[in-house]
Amino acid sequence: MNFIRIDTMKKIMLQTILLCCLCLASCSDSEENRPVLPPDQEQEEPETPDRPHDYTELISKTSPVPAVYEQEAEQRGEVVRIDYDTHDYAEGTGAVRTNTAYVYLPYGYEEHTDRRYNVLYFVHGHYGTAASFFQDENGLLRKLLDHMTENGDMAPTIVVSPSYNYGNPTPNYVDADPYCEALPQELVNDLIPIVESRYRTYAESTDAAGLESSREHRAIGGFSMGAVTTWYALEHALDYFKFFMPVSADCWSLGEFAGMNRPAETAEYLAGIIRQSPYAGTGFYIWAASGTDDSAYRETLVQIEAMAQLTDVFPLSNLTFHEKDGARHEFRPMAEYLYNALPFFFPNGHNENTNTYGHLTTSNTVKDVVEHEAFSGFGQFILPAERRYDDDMPLANVASLLPYHNYVTGERAVETINTMIDYVNEGNRLFYNIYSDEDKRADARKNNTGLFFFRGEPGRPFAIVCPGGGFSYVGAIHEGFPLAIALSEMGYNAFSIQYRTGGAQVACEDLAQAIDFIMRHAEELQVSTEDYSLWGGSAGARMAAYLGSYSTQGFINATHERPATVIMGYTGHSEYTPDDPPTYVIIGEDDAIASPAIMRRRVENLQALGIDAEFHLLPDLRHGFGLGRGTTAEGWHEDAVRFWEKYISRKNGTSYRK
Repeated sequence: MNFIRIDTMKKIMLQTILLCCLCLASCSDSEENRPVLPPDQEQEEPETPDRPHDYTELISKTSPVPAVYEQEAEQRGEVVRIDYDTHDYAEGTGAVRTNTAYVYLPYGYEEHTDRRYNVLYFVHGHYGTAASFFQDENGLLRKLLDHMTENGDMAPTIVVSPSYNYGNPTPNYVDADPYCEALPQELVNDLIPIVESRYRTYAESTDAAGLESSREHRAIGGFSMGAVTTWYALEHALDYFKFFMPVSADCWSLGEFAGMNRPAETAEYLAGIIRQSPYAGTGFYIWAASGTDDSAYRETLVQIEAMAQLTDVFPLSNLTFHEKDGARHEFRPMAEYLYNALPFFFPNGHNENTNTYGHLTTSNTVKDVVEHEAFSGFGQFILPAERRYDDDMPLANVASLLPYHNYVTGERAVETINTMIDYVNEGNRLFYNIYSDEDKRADARKNNTGLFFFRGEPGRPFAIVCPGGGFSYVGAIHEGFPLAIALSEMGYNAFSIQYRTGGAQVACEDLAQAIDFIMRHAEELQVSTEDYSLWGGSAGARMAAYLGSYSTQGFINATHERPATVIMGYTGHSEYTPDDPPTYVIIGEDDAIASPAIMRRRVENLQALGIDAEFHLLPDLRHGFGLGRGTTAEGWHEDAVRFWEKYISRKNGTSYRK
């Protein structure tokens, strides 16, 4: 697998700046011919929602470990030694060498064959070894892990103790810096693939893609020079770890003790790495710690305080500092830090049978959805990620997150969520990224995009559903997922798109990118590239209509056929072209946001051009009805599918006229 080379992130930053300059200086012929969409309305920049967190202050005191945790537990785990081949990454020779790590397997690992495990990689201090982590202080940390497992303090977790010094510490600890910087590369390339293929972790595979997709179940930490190593992991291996636990050391990325001596510069450097990654927001957490009498207390805290000033990257939901009163720079306080950190990283709130993800109820919270293991890596998109909300809000109140929609209930939202949980539990992949990592580094807002896929019958046409929300939020929970699920139950392959908010232009670019992604991956997805349809409600209907008018080449450098049909729900969109595909329109008489008259007029204009178009006006129906369950619109999607089916395998060249 490919590991991010040291200093690569610095090069990426420079390349991104250069790329932006080049883009401003020139544009292709195809870009010159693209439509410039009219402004939708005065839009405020969407607010970034508060992310879930349990700490209310930057600095907090650790809770003491129960005294009984220093005694042997009744249920004892096992520590296994692993000798493995690696390479000389520190000096860059690539020479083969052997290293040793120790792996803690919780009690019951052999019996619970249906259980998957989180993993913490914890790096010792300068004069420690891989073995000493579990042996020192009469097995203090092993006993701690046994009791935490026995008492259910955390979800099932494997702990790995690697080593950066190969059992041979340098005479001066400062000289160990290059070995600390090299260890994350060794972990990703050599040790993690061994550990997570041998044991039942959340990694479905141990290539780069498999490790990245399971990063939410992986943490790295370390004490003293092990903490220096942890900071290097944040710099070089962010793709593979979500949680970082540096204990009693600052970051040396800009030089020895740079975090202490140049805290603001170090903070900006680390913030730049996060901003250029796909993980800004909820994709990482730094849980730093030290003792108030620790010789490294100030050097650690001064850097943390500088980082906390950069609230766009390091709010309390991403960065906290934890102190133990009176603790010095020594091994024993590690027990208290781990006792506090591990339940935060891996809370024991999931069903023990991890092959059966737990269903939710209306009393569950927004946080329970965002952090549900079935939605690992994309849980923030299940509910409107763009809305500011209380993470402890019960799902019974989900309607408050969708102000432009009606007929939203907590019960139906939970029904949809549980259907998606079951879909993942059946072994289906639910979410796909549509942009490359390079695209996301160039435009961080593209991290907020993707496709939810609900499989129909292999080889059948696909539909993309574009949820509305006034281009200020994506109302997929009411308008996207339920419709996509219904279409998949009718045998069609259905996608619901997560797109950038802020206006039609970027939203249409994302929809064009989604179409191009599906076309390029049609064989893998097992979908037909012919006769696809675009569906949308409100702002999403405008997206579908624009792509019907101009196709993908109107928005990105990719050329594909227009959709066979466009299905539009409740929007005031009036534009059209002579090349528009057949169009099905539905709206309610009581819609107070979109004008039925405008929609009717557009249909009549299409019909005048010889384009097949249908207009459906339903009584007693307000805006944003989604599937319309319990309203006069119930079952409307089946009639729309009938309209679509008229044009499946019946297109006459590029003309859609009757």
